[in-house]
Amino acid sequence: MGFSSRRFLKVFIALSLLSLFADIVYEGARSISGAYLNILAAPAIAAGILSLGELMSYVMRLVGGVVAQKAASGRTYWAIIFLGYASTLVVPLLALAGSWELALTLFFLERLGKGIRAPPRDVIIAEVTEGIGRGKGFGLHELLDQVGAITGPLIVSLVIALRGYPEGYRAAFWIMWIPWILSMSMLMLAARLYPEPRAIAAAKEKTSGSSKTTLNRRFWIFLAGSILTMLGFLHWGVISYYAQDSVKIGLLSAEEIALLYLVAMAVDAAIALPIGALYDRLGVKSIIVAPISAALIAPSLFMTPGRPGFYISAVFWGFTMGIIETIMRAAIADIVPAEARSMAYGIYSFGIGLGWAASGMLLAYLYQVEAIMGIIAFCAIMEAAAAIIFMAIPRAAGKL
Repeated sequence: MGFSSRRFLKVFIALSLLSLFADIVYEGARSISGAYLNILAAPAIAAGILSLGELMSYVMRLVGGVVAQKAASGRTYWAIIFLGYASTLVVPLLALAGSWELALTLFFLERLGKGIRAPPRDVIIAEVTEGIGRGKGFGLHELLDQVGAITGPLIVSLVIALRGYPEGYRAAFWIMWIPWILSMSMLMLAARLYPEPRAIAAAKEKTSGSSKTTLNRRFWIFLAGSILTMLGFLHWGVISYYAQDSVKIGLLSAEEIALLYLVAMAVDAAIALPIGALYDRLGVKSIIVAPISAALIAPSLFMTPGRPGFYISAVFWGFTMGIIETIMRAAIADIVPAEARSMAYGIYSFGIGLGWAASGMLLAYLYQVEAIMGIIAFCAIMEAAAAIIFMAIPRAAGKL
């Protein structure tokens, strides 16, 4: 293995551990986001407003992609990533929130940071995993990422069980200072090992050459299918709020809400490598499993009697998220050339964020007015349309 390959491996490991520790912080908070708002006496629509945080995150991904595309140096490129990850320090501050409005604001700030860092980080992951296959590379990154996503809710659940309800919620947020410090340490290591991403040089060469757009028809078709998938993907804030309502009637225990999210993250982790390997073999055709899985979440949650419905829906939710976070991210790097990847990741992220925010608000409203069958029908229609779009991608590729 040459020096460059060893360096790429070290960067990849550092970035994966960075994601692991960062996920402990924000996925731990996310697992009880809707429940915490419920405790702070927020109305049900506030759980839907959480999806606006997702929209803000994805808007910032567009901003992050544009800024990264124009970055003149590696220092600027990494500064965007540093700014994004530093924002997770607001999670421990949730322990001090005295109102649901303040808590919602802190949730929003964390999402803004997540958004701005994602495009340049994914570009670097695409660069350092090129030699092993991007599907497997993004899959392995997602696996380690989800170790953190499992650990976070587990810590939250244990702290709530030990400290009681509702004091345990604040204690769980406060303990997140530890993984935050570890995440920033890994980020500093990755930046030192790989100070000058190749995307910067590629963008400069493209600027001095042809001005022809590199975002081709295949990318836009893929984007359309991705947006439809997110429109039918039930936001976890709504699931969490519904779960808290079930705690009030004794169907679930308070600590089970975080455990449900842990189940979802465990499924996400379990499928990351297999689905990545499947993508490397089949390409974009493998993505069609995402809308199929997403369409099964709402029926499982609302139509399966008792406690099992929550766990079955968590399995489908984690399976869907695993596909979105693994092979759909890998596909961007294969569809779009290096010089346009920062912009492509930004546009893609903004598009799916817009879709998820719109559906989060709509589905939260439908839940508030008790239109459960409306939720199920809407999700099914959106995912059916997404599946049709994804099936058209290979044909479109042949016309390029």
